[in-house]
Amino acid sequence: MAGKENCAPRLTRAAAKRTALAPASNRPVKKKKRVALGELTPASNAVTDLTAVLSTPPISKPIPKPGKKEQKKTTPGPEVHDPQLCADYAPDIYQYLRSKELGTKRMLVANYMETVQKDVTANMRAILVDWLVEVAEEYKLVSDTIYLAVSYIDRFLSVNPTNRHRLQLLGVSSMLIASKYEEITPPNVEDFCYITDNTYTKQEVVRMESEVLNCLKFELGSSTIKTFLRRFAKAGEEDDKYPPLQLEFLCCYLAELSLLDYCCLHFLPSVVAAAAVFVSRYTIDPKSQPWNKKLKECSGYKLVDLKDCIQALLDLQLRLRKKAPNLVAIRDKYQHHRFKCVSALAPPPEIPAIYFDEPREL
Repeated sequence: MAGKENCAPRLTRAAAKRTALAPASNRPVKKKKRVALGELTPASNAVTDLTAVLSTPPISKPIPKPGKKEQKKTTPGPEVHDPQLCADYAPDIYQYLRSKELGTKRMLVANYMETVQKDVTANMRAILVDWLVEVAEEYKLVSDTIYLAVSYIDRFLSVNPTNRHRLQLLGVSSMLIASKYEEITPPNVEDFCYITDNTYTKQEVVRMESEVLNCLKFELGSSTIKTFLRRFAKAGEEDDKYPPLQLEFLCCYLAELSLLDYCCLHFLPSVVAAAAVFVSRYTIDPKSQPWNKKLKECSGYKLVDLKDCIQALLDLQLRLRKKAPNLVAIRDKYQHHRFKCVSALAPPPEIPAIYFDEPREL
């Protein structure tokens, strides 16, 4: 009877050895407790090397090198007040955009009118751009679409000699591509045919669209003046000396005026954006230094880098206010009250030389 009381099967040493050497698939699987998502740790699947952990100092507290001062913290950018503008990443983003505008893929030749084009002139280009601004207003397109369309036109004309009779066709096709890139509900091909009074057929517009896309190698993303103007204008508002909306609209007005001037192609988009902020601040308050350390740090430009572009924008602003009967769309657009009538503002004809000295304080 005593033998029957202890009738539970006993595992022999040989059986235990066979169980240990058996494949994992044949072993009995223990049921694991399910872990809630909140209990998971980031390093739950990592193999911890205790020797590496013990010998490596904590990452959060780097050991300072002897005899070396801590680096001075940079001034936070204008995005710091708006969490949606990704303040932590903005400097890297704009550094990438600056490298993109300098890249070889930009394909823009600043003097293409003299070297490539034989039938198209700078004045014809200006009239086309002015008309495209009217088209954008008619269809309520965002301003980024205008800048991209003009960029496509200049990049196409930099490598393709074009007949003047096809210039408007190039314009509407470039605007069509830019609309598809930027707009939520872009106008269709028929709209662009209609806006040209049906000068071109749908097939001609689509064919030209294909030519432009092939010429650009479908590289449609491009750093434009508007790309940098958003950040620079926001930085220009931070000292609270200028009405924010008035300063923003005046910067946009000057930036769009620069699209008309073929000579402004010699300047990088970021340079034009920074110069537009300088001239806008000078126009609103001619008695104060328009530049400061905040703008210098945000834009990455010293005044000596901007001087030529500043003078070009000031001359353009004064010239188009007095005489430009064929180029009125941008001026009329910014005469509306919704844009604070900024095109009616007139700066002094000359900028004092002292304003081109580097600022010493914020």
